[in-house]
Amino acid sequence: MMTVEQAEGGKATGRRRGGARRRALAALAGSLIAATAIAALGWFGGLRINLTPSEPIGLWRIVPLDRPVAVGDLVFICPPLGRITDFGRERGYFRWGLCPAGIAPLIKTVVALENARIEIGAEVVIDGIAVPHSRPSARDGVARPLDPWSGSLVPDGSIFLHSSFAGSYDSRYFGPVPGAGLLGLARPVLTFAP
Repeated sequence: MMTVEQAEGGKATGRRRGGARRRALAALAGSLIAATAIAALGWFGGLRINLTPSEPIGLWRIVPLDRPVAVGDLVFICPPLGRITDFGRERGYFRWGLCPAGIAPLIKTVVALENARIEIGAEVVIDGIAVPHSRPSARDGVARPLDPWSGSLVPDGSIFLHSSFAGSYDSRYFGPVPGAGLLGLARPVLTFAP
């Protein structure tokens, strides 16, 4: 048989558990709100997380361009809607993001500007000069066939993109892209190369 003291003790324990739960839920809700606020500030502050091996993994910043894009610039760019994004999404080359096609912006190096002559054979050749680490792969990372772009002049308003990572899906395969998708320069904040 339970005494009055035991019954009251049980009530007190129940009240303590209820209070602890409320405090834990409040702490969790506060943490979620803080994390959301930090993520929003980072997003609007131009911060992005790169999870692809084309460039070092980690936190990057989009820095607005205050000059014309130049060969050698490491940039964030949204690829155009259509065959490039459809193929990349179908194959799983692109991560989810806020570019118009629903994918994350790419981080690539600009290796050619409009009117440059591109030839793709055993490597990419731009205006007669071979691009280091540019040999196209016949197959992607899961052994699916991968055809290189045929090569030609880079059209007006377009840029040719490259990553020295052998498995990168870049202009070697999809050709030049419109410069209109350029978001800005890509600057590492906190990154590491796997």
